[in-house]
Amino acid sequence: MSTKKNAAYNVAYRMFSVFLPLVTAPYLSRTVGTDGVGLYSLAWSVSYVFCLIGMLGLNDYGVRTIAQVRDNREELDRTFSAIWQMQLLVAGATLVAWLGYVFLVAGEEKVIALHLTMMSVSCLVSLDWCLMGLDIFKPIALRNTFVKLAAAACVFLFVKKKEDLWIYGFVWSLATLIGNLMSAASLRGKVTYRPVPIRESLKHLKPCAVLFISVLAVNVYRTMDKVMVSAIAGVHENGLYENAEKIIYCLSGFISAIGTVMMPKVAHMQKEGATEKISRHIDRSMELILCMTSAMAFGVAAVADVFAPLFYGEDFRYSGTLMAPLAFTLIMIGFANVIRTQVVLPQKRDHIFVKSVCCGAAVNLIANACLIPSMKSMGAVVGTLMAEMTVPVVQYIILRKELPYGQFLKYVGIYAVFGGIMLGCVRLVKTLVPAETWLSLGIMTAAGIAVYAGLCIGYWKMTKKNFRELNQ
Repeated sequence: MSTKKNAAYNVAYRMFSVFLPLVTAPYLSRTVGTDGVGLYSLAWSVSYVFCLIGMLGLNDYGVRTIAQVRDNREELDRTFSAIWQMQLLVAGATLVAWLGYVFLVAGEEKVIALHLTMMSVSCLVSLDWCLMGLDIFKPIALRNTFVKLAAAACVFLFVKKKEDLWIYGFVWSLATLIGNLMSAASLRGKVTYRPVPIRESLKHLKPCAVLFISVLAVNVYRTMDKVMVSAIAGVHENGLYENAEKIIYCLSGFISAIGTVMMPKVAHMQKEGATEKISRHIDRSMELILCMTSAMAFGVAAVADVFAPLFYGEDFRYSGTLMAPLAFTLIMIGFANVIRTQVVLPQKRDHIFVKSVCCGAAVNLIANACLIPSMKSMGAVVGTLMAEMTVPVVQYIILRKELPYGQFLKYVGIYAVFGGIMLGCVRLVKTLVPAETWLSLGIMTAAGIAVYAGLCIGYWKMTKKNFRELNQ
């Protein structure tokens, strides 16, 4: 299947995983309030950390390893079997640890956490890494989309008051488990499980654990910031931060989806020794990602103060203030993602990934500890900005002699200028349509899209840009 189709399916899969909870967010915000949103965010954040431990970096390691052996069916079956056996051991132990947390440690979020248990159970049968390594994205997208739609419908039907918050957690937890089971069924006929010696499974543990360190570090500043905001500033502030960050997380799904498609492709090219082709691929990918992320970042910053109260309700107006600066993390995330998925991981230079994200996590934790007590949720925003900037900076320090960073930074400058012009035009349009309505938001958004698209198309025609080779 072409890269374009795989990217489309994976974007759909990632976006529906995040987008449908986003669709229910305005309803949930008005039903349970800022405290309810903050409490659920705390329970889900802790559950997500346990799920990360259960998967142990397989979403990177598994995809890469399967992509490298997919042309040899015997080797593919054996590799899949060994990795899955390791996954069952780790995920099973993590499930036991999660239950211990729920019954012995959890506080006011205990009831919600208990109903999120199927998130940990789903790690036992989460085999998307194998499908993606085989370059199969369609079943993941279609089946998960169906399940998420059903879950969203259940939220509107059964969550009616603050006391129903546990239902919200149960619905999305169950949807995750069913989606993983349905996607795993798509492997039938494509790979066969054959029991292998436990020693063979355990040999995958160390490289997985290395990647897990970086995955966990990334999620320290993606989820632990919410835990810290709740602990230091209260669940009310965390509710505001949660809804601001939710929009950014949704948009970053585009970036991670494209990176997930590119990684097995580049890993396969790496095995074939197509060095020149890989270099062109990285250059085109970097420019395309920076074009997309600049549009998102400046676009969100331009409309955040109007969008937040319309979407979440007046109680969440401050979420728009948080959302505007937080949007610029998208550019940094996109830049680092291209380096990670198309340079570092395909070349098995996992230590670079580990160093960069661990430095980012350290910066985030220090910044949060210093800033949240005085700045509350805005302190978490500043900490996240500093962390996301740290990751590509560390990558640059290590890889500056190997990659054309000058060209990459030129792309950042070009599309940032286009984004700045778009932002200025959108704010000008706002003065002409001052009422905060969905119509005025639509007009502002349409104006921004028209200006940015016009600038990009004009630039591409002048420079004769061609992104078609990304689909080859």
